[in-house]
Amino acid sequence: MTAAPLPLLVLLPGMDGTGLMFDPFLPALGDFEAKVVRYPVSMTAYADCINFAREALPTDRPFLLLGESFSGPVAIALAAEHPAGLVGLVLCVTFAKNPRPGLAWAARILHALPPLTLPLPILRRLLLGRWATEPLLALVRKTLAQVPPPTLKARLLAVVAVDHTPLLPRIEVPILALCGRSDRLIPRSATRTVREHLDCLDITTLKGPHWLLQTRPEAAIQAIKDFLKRSGG
Repeated sequence: MTAAPLPLLVLLPGMDGTGLMFDPFLPALGDFEAKVVRYPVSMTAYADCINFAREALPTDRPFLLLGESFSGPVAIALAAEHPAGLVGLVLCVTFAKNPRPGLAWAARILHALPPLTLPLPILRRLLLGRWATEPLLALVRKTLAQVPPPTLKARLLAVVAVDHTPLLPRIEVPILALCGRSDRLIPRSATRTVREHLDCLDITTLKGPHWLLQTRPEAAIQAIKDFLKRSGG
């Protein structure tokens, strides 16, 4: 018996929005076909990102939607709309609402500060940790060179203000939370918050940092395939 074809994997990017950080993940896809959504640098509000990503969804085939980090709320909003063809949702190292509510007070300060880019050593610690390699750091530098600091600042402020937890119960497809055990950016409480609003959430935790798809691509795609088998997708 011929196996059913895998759904198209639609990838929504992290805060940079370029989709370049998916480059280390794409070679591990195997039989999966992927479509990478790339936000224009002028696009910083969640509502605009949702509208933009909606236009990129396929209309002629089954698909699996993956929202990485910043794009978790985008993926949640789209899945809550029940788009035709959607077979599942993967929330990768992400959140439904501000994952650091204790730091919400800092938004006022952030508003007043000029746009800044975090030094590479800090980004390395937050996003890669001991999994940092020179090729990955070179990709980080390449990516940051394409995203103006005002864009990153505005998207960070959008994260502070977002709360899509009311949308979670509206989602009717299986949901996988893909987490990094050594994620220094998104705390485990973010996944617990998602679980509080869902009757059933499939959680897989892999050894790895926040940039899980970039450092553990083979393990991540295997976790997604296993999720599809469990959910019948």
